[in-house]
Amino acid sequence: MKSIYVAGAALTLLAMISCGKQPNRTNSAAPPKYPTTVVATGATELAALYPVTIHGREDIEIRPRIDGFIENIYIDEGSAVKQGQVLFKINSPQAEQAVTTARAAVTAAEAQLATAKLNVDRMTPLAEKGIISSVQLESYRNAYSAAEAAHAQAAAQLKNAEATLSWTSVTSPVNGYVGAVAYRKGSLVNSQNVLTTVANTTTIFAYFSLNEKALSEFLGRLEGQTQAEKLKHAPEITLTLADGSVYPYKGKIETIAGVVNISTGSANFRAEFPNEEGILRSGTSGKIAIPTTYTDVILIPQKSTFAQQDKVLVYVVGEDGAATQRIITVTPTPDGQTYIVHSGLNAGERIVSGGVATMANGTKISFDH
Repeated sequence: MKSIYVAGAALTLLAMISCGKQPNRTNSAAPPKYPTTVVATGATELAALYPVTIHGREDIEIRPRIDGFIENIYIDEGSAVKQGQVLFKINSPQAEQAVTTARAAVTAAEAQLATAKLNVDRMTPLAEKGIISSVQLESYRNAYSAAEAAHAQAAAQLKNAEATLSWTSVTSPVNGYVGAVAYRKGSLVNSQNVLTTVANTTTIFAYFSLNEKALSEFLGRLEGQTQAEKLKHAPEITLTLADGSVYPYKGKIETIAGVVNISTGSANFRAEFPNEEGILRSGTSGKIAIPTTYTDVILIPQKSTFAQQDKVLVYVVGEDGAATQRIITVTPTPDGQTYIVHSGLNAGERIVSGGVATMANGTKISFDH
């Protein structure tokens, strides 16, 4: 029975062929569809990052000007202080004794001066009447002048002694914040000892360096003939702190060292940031970002690229719809989403903008025009 059915099917197929009819065949699959984009030029900004160390506008070491024991400490570490505020009290018996001695010398000099004046006043009428000679009067006047000089000298010594005694009160020379206090009450100190530091941080300086190539490129992008003119046109810079937070105020590059460090081959820069709120502290670190604006450059999404070894590639779509791999050179933008293309692509070319991981070189695709 089965052989009869097979024979019947064969006869039916033979009849269809003889009548000019062909059997149905499956159509070839359409090319896969991928998102694409046409390359265009635009403007963007790149930021070069450099590590910085932060210092107050004035970081001043506080040292005693006389020898003695610390009698009192009026501040604590991290305290905000004003110019002229007393920080330490030094007990210096030698300074006190010097003042006492100088005052006694002034008293003695005043007595001698008074006696000399009295002699001049007493002898002047006698000399005028010829009772004593003019030579004798002149000697009294000379004694008076010597007494005046001795009194002036004693007064100067007293002033110096009092100034030295005033050094027992160690004051802050600037407004700022106190650093670590190295000595405690009762410590014997002298002018070689740093009691603490006071940092004026109303304005802070951020120090960083650029190598010779980066320095040349940086100055070459700025307008002006001299270095001073170029720095006036330097862009504002951003400071990122060690915790990753961005400092809310922009800074300005103020100076570039005139000498390149022979050992490191780099030049030192100093940038200035406002710090009225006291957010920044002297001795901290961070990174500064120097922006550079690029105009008329090709920008492509990073997701449109893929890597092979150390190369970055894209798929360029030809007129026939074939996607061909091409090597390009790029620089990432700060947003982390796009690349600046330096070579390998031209404006107006179409590239695959997504799904490149599923493609192979030469794959034909369909896309929306």
